[in-house]
Amino acid sequence: MGNPAEVYFQVLNIAKDSSPQEIRTAYRALVKKWHPDKHPPSSRPEAEAKFKAISQAYEALNDQQENRSMVGANNDRPGGGVEPRHRSQELQKPRCAGNSAREFKDEYRSTKAGTVAATAVARPAFSSFSGPVKTKPPPVERKLECTLEELCRGSKKEIKFTRNVITNKGLIVRKEETQMVRVKPGWKKGTKITFEGMGDERRGCLPADAIFVISEKEHPVFKRKGNDLVMKVEVPLVNALTGWFFSFRLLTGEKMSCTFQDEIIYPGYEKVIKGQGMPSAHDKGVRGDLRIKFHIVFPTQLSDEQLSGIKELLKDMT
Repeated sequence: MGNPAEVYFQVLNIAKDSSPQEIRTAYRALVKKWHPDKHPPSSRPEAEAKFKAISQAYEALNDQQENRSMVGANNDRPGGGVEPRHRSQELQKPRCAGNSAREFKDEYRSTKAGTVAATAVARPAFSSFSGPVKTKPPPVERKLECTLEELCRGSKKEIKFTRNVITNKGLIVRKEETQMVRVKPGWKKGTKITFEGMGDERRGCLPADAIFVISEKEHPVFKRKGNDLVMKVEVPLVNALTGWFFSFRLLTGEKMSCTFQDEIIYPGYEKVIKGQGMPSAHDKGVRGDLRIKFHIVFPTQLSDEQLSGIKELLKDMT
């Protein structure tokens, strides 16, 4: 096996004669690039292995530079040799893996690198760094059907599904799983809920993710258009002309009434009730509108007397 330090320089992708500042600059750039929190679940295992290897390489090179400086200083002392350091000196010694957590906590909040004792041999992380990385199969997608009432008010839904799992003996069996999904008010068709690692398992692979995709059940009264709700209502011709009253229930369960006394309901007429549509999933307190569209029901036949009466009533209208 070659000089372990050569491996450390290769991991940090720097020259062997790099200065301490160059080593530190390379380290900071690489831990930002390979921090696990910046990678999707599919590539996170690889990122964790590289992040660990980078932290350990930097720590080892830092320790070597410290040891080299200490040996040089002690060789200048009468009699040479290395004087044992006291505990207070040990506490003052910087530990790079631990320091990396402090240096980058503002950007990442936390880091998975721990403090590792420096040694003069290659570390296990380097085999993970250069070895094969397990892949993750494509996610398993399933539909989660919700009513408009559930998507309007929000709800909790218990979902059951089966997946392939690998037993301790290496056998693949079917297992039933139960998960709870909290449906948030305003979620739309196509919204995805991901359970990491809860999909099918395969030998030699990471477990797949399980994804549930929201679908909307057809509603007998309302139809959703973005955050607006559309309701179609049939109104007899006589009521469209002379006035009308009707009531209905909103998705929240509240009862609403509409009265038309001074309004004529003509073909294409639409009544908009502000703020009675679906809630916004992103803007709390914001709701769409309720749009009531009317279909005027004309009579299929009229008597002679009715025809004469209508002609008389409408003869002066333009």
